[in-house]
Amino acid sequence: MIYFVSDLHLGLGERAKDRAREELFLRFLERIERDCEQLYIVGDLFDYWFEYNTVIPKKFFRTLTALSRLRERGIPVHYLMGNHDFGHRRFFREELDIDVITTDMEATLHGRRFYLAHGDGKAYNDRGYLILRSVLRNKLALWLYKWLHPDIGIALAASTSHSSREYTSQKDYSERDGLRDFAEKKIREQGFDYVVMGHRHRPETTQLGTGCYINLGDWLYHRTFGLFDGDAMRVMKVEEFLSEG
Repeated sequence: MIYFVSDLHLGLGERAKDRAREELFLRFLERIERDCEQLYIVGDLFDYWFEYNTVIPKKFFRTLTALSRLRERGIPVHYLMGNHDFGHRRFFREELDIDVITTDMEATLHGRRFYLAHGDGKAYNDRGYLILRSVLRNKLALWLYKWLHPDIGIALAASTSHSSREYTSQKDYSERDGLRDFAEKKIREQGFDYVVMGHRHRPETTQLGTGCYINLGDWLYHRTFGLFDGDAMRVMKVEEFLSEG
């Protein structure tokens, strides 16, 4: 089985609700250990992330430990950068053996061609966000940012992520969904079997000609994930999946 998750936004909101969401994710990671061939994190695992040479956000310790356990068992974990992932440097690669991928990616899984992207910047009229993203991911800006005290820097990262999330939630995507249209073009012109994204916080499975557009939804409201069994891919509710044992 190959699993796909996105938009957990761990670290968001009241700590009790955040811990409950994290507990659900930890149960999910423990459950998939038995049959997981690969895990794809398609952006925004955390609501914010910024790391220093010797400091990372402490709230995410348990999740990081669980991901490390998957890698120790030889399960590949792929982490695509989302719009809340601008503060990654070397921690995931050096300590967890997980690459943080800064671009869209392609993969062939059991003979099916997948195109994977978080989805940020693909909505129509999103030029303002693209400019903001180029600033937040600028190497000079990140280098200057690291000189802030960690308590200040991580708090500022959380504030910036809040603004990014507000922009996404209030954006009018209109009837023509740029993410879906992007997926249709990839399928029609390049022959992908699946285009998988997140970002919109709205689960979707739409057949587009010979391929399928999958939006993974989120864990704030829908608590959904993607599962590819080597034959077909579907989006499932995590509670229902866990109840099946």
